Amino acid sequence: MLRILVCVSGGGTNLQAVIDAIGSGSLTNTEIIGVISNNKNAYALTRAEQNGIDAVCVSPKDFPDREAFNRAFLEKVNEYHPDLIVLAGFLVAIPAAMIESYRNRIINIHPSLIPSFCGVGFYGLKVHEAALARGVKVTGATVHFVDEGTDTGPIILQKSVQVHQDDTPKTLQQRVMEEAEWQLLPQAIDMIANGRISVEDGKVRYK
Repeated sequence: MLRILVCVSGGGTNLQAVIDAIGSGSLTNTEIIGVISNNKNAYALTRAEQNGIDAVCVSPKDFPDREAFNRAFLEKVNEYHPDLIVLAGFLVAIPAAMIESYRNRIINIHPSLIPSFCGVGFYGLKVHEAALARGVKVTGATVHFVDEGTDTGPIILQKSVQVHQDDTPKTLQQRVMEEAEWQLLPQAIDMIANGRISVEDGKVRYK
């Protein structure tokens, strides 16, 4: 059984997609052992509690500096003894020590087809604003392993989504979530839980 810890900053729709996939049986051999948010008002914490999942807030605002927060955050993560850490809309930079400790055991969902519209400064609606400003006709989402860069780790899964002429950043964000993110994240976790992928030479291989 793959023990996953989900980190989230906001509403937790991707967390809900994982919860629902476990409930429906489409995501197998997996249990959510905890949810960590950096935001005490995140609705994701409520979603976790409603589903009987341990939930806690670890906020940078509660620490004198980022180094102290990073230590406390990693300590809390380690308490759960996760097999896999899932970043589901987590808007905090992951400490280097945590990436080292959990090499190829942290995954992230990003709302574009990496390497487009990714990296520092591309998060939330900003990604979709940039896609519309560039006039792309296809966008999507990517699940990837986390390394020391920003959105630079090995890509696990990608799914494309059509851009409509009358899209706004919000309508595009919603379509990318519904048609790509909420499908890809449970699928990627299921593949990991059932030993169907490996990382070789910085690339994901399917077994």
